[in-house]
Amino acid sequence: MIFRTRALAWLIAPLTLAACGGKPAAENNLDSLDAELAGNGANASDPAMRGALQDQIMVDPALAGQSNADAIRPPRQPYSGAIPPDSVAGGKTDGTLTASGSSSSGGSKATPAPSGDCPQCKVRDDSVTLGALASRQADRNTAKCAHALQYSTSWVQRLPTDLPLYPDARVDEAAGASANGCRLRVVSFSTGASIQTVLDWYYGRVTTAGYSAEHQADDSQHVLGGTRKDGAAYVIFLQTRGDGRTEVDLVANNGN
Repeated sequence: MIFRTRALAWLIAPLTLAACGGKPAAENNLDSLDAELAGNGANASDPAMRGALQDQIMVDPALAGQSNADAIRPPRQPYSGAIPPDSVAGGKTDGTLTASGSSSSGGSKATPAPSGDCPQCKVRDDSVTLGALASRQADRNTAKCAHALQYSTSWVQRLPTDLPLYPDARVDEAAGASANGCRLRVVSFSTGASIQTVLDWYYGRVTTAGYSAEHQADDSQHVLGGTRKDGAAYVIFLQTRGDGRTEVDLVANNGN
């Protein structure tokens, strides 16, 4: 019995000493940090530190509105990447006014009603590119130069003087060829004007310039084409797009 009591005493003694020991170093560090944050440390008696932490912040109301004047701030709402409507470019959505406000109807003449079938309508339907469209034309100079076409919207500026771009046109694609005697120009564009308005506009100009003018149509597609004694030839394809705008493909073999 005495032996068991002594053994138990030896086991309890280390536990008792551990319970009476001081706090671990980690707890002491936390206590020091708490004291500093509470203002009980050495910094509490430092006038400079006490002033920096306790003094009132001075604000000039007259300059408050200028703070961060050059800072980059997020927008009030997400930026819009929407494409502006086609009617923005022209003065009116029907295409009868140019962007500057001048009328586009000057020189227009009533186009005669279409006659016979429209073989050129099928040519356009079967052509995927402007080059393919030009290569399928009956005019030899046009078809011969189609393989040399180079695509760039800059060719719009080199259209024939008597076959200019429609005033409120929005160019989609353009191509041209000027090497080896070629003067081929092909432009695809759209306009807010109706098919009849565009037809009358071009009919007035080509007849005034001495071209012949044959009008063909097949349902919603229209074609106006002709030649001149000097060998110049043109074809204009027109149809209504799904958004109501008129889509036009212009082919001419006598560009500038």
